Amino acid sequence: MGDVLSQSEIDNLLAALNSGEIDAEEFKDNKEKQVKNYNFARPSKFSKEHLRALEVIFEHYGRLLATNLPAYLRKPVQVEVINAEAQAFQEFTNALSNPVLLGIIEFQPLDGNILLELADNLGYAIIDRMLGGNGDPLDKPREVSEIERAIIERIFVIMTNLLIAPFENVIALEPRFSRIETNSQFAQIISPSEMASIVTLNVKIGNVEGMLNACLPYECLEKVIDRLNTKYWYSTMKTASEEEYREFIEVVLSKARIPIKAVLGRSVISVNDIVNMQKGDIIKLDTKVNDELKVYVGNIDKFRALPGESSNVYAVKVTNIIREEES
Repeated sequence: MGDVLSQSEIDNLLAALNSGEIDAEEFKDNKEKQVKNYNFARPSKFSKEHLRALEVIFEHYGRLLATNLPAYLRKPVQVEVINAEAQAFQEFTNALSNPVLLGIIEFQPLDGNILLELADNLGYAIIDRMLGGNGDPLDKPREVSEIERAIIERIFVIMTNLLIAPFENVIALEPRFSRIETNSQFAQIISPSEMASIVTLNVKIGNVEGMLNACLPYECLEKVIDRLNTKYWYSTMKTASEEEYREFIEVVLSKARIPIKAVLGRSVISVNDIVNMQKGDIIKLDTKVNDELKVYVGNIDKFRALPGESSNVYAVKVTNIIREEES
């Protein structure tokens, strides 16, 4: 029988009760009331409302990561919040592997620190990408070198600064990246038995996918715990103007690196000529010495320029800008 009875089912049930076919005593719940055990040594300090608010905050944070990191990695980045849960700090650290990439962040003006744990495959993919590679992770995790540590610290600083905007409706944060720890034993920011909220995000950089865990201790959020509810969060949310969005997009786009090339000219020759070509042979182009060169930004014909040199390096001087309506 379903949870909601139809009118015909109600009529049949009442008729059966009146006729004595069904005894009303059979429907009484004789089970004892279930009591949930409460552990006073590990009280649940985070309610479902608190955890939901943190999910909303980190969904905003994930969008910022997906928008800003591609400017540095030159690869698409996708971020999705998986869940937020409360657990003892010891449970979180016991689940960490060694070596691990732990960013310790001072959560000023709040007391204490938070942790950002970046999956090792994501960390090494970022390092490989920043050094000019394809962004491939290592087959076997190992300790990071000093150069690799400096590179990953730069990304952690960016990730730290991006925490300001998602928390602005709760508190005016001034987070500061402290250091990286590769051994969880040296990242004991609170007592092992203290409760913390763990927000898990799934991050995909190109074809590499891994987890980013944010560990926020209760004692760090205690001063603003009453503000961690969606009602307060939405009531204090500021609607950004179109001009603010425009400025933000312009700043992000200004950091993008785009290839640019100047084409001296074009020519068509046979495969036989290419095979028999010797040093000193001349290839005739379809441009003259005084003709302006086409300069491409990406694949777009954007400028006209004259060839020359600057500080003993080949260069071009822009003479004209090709507008969209002219192309």
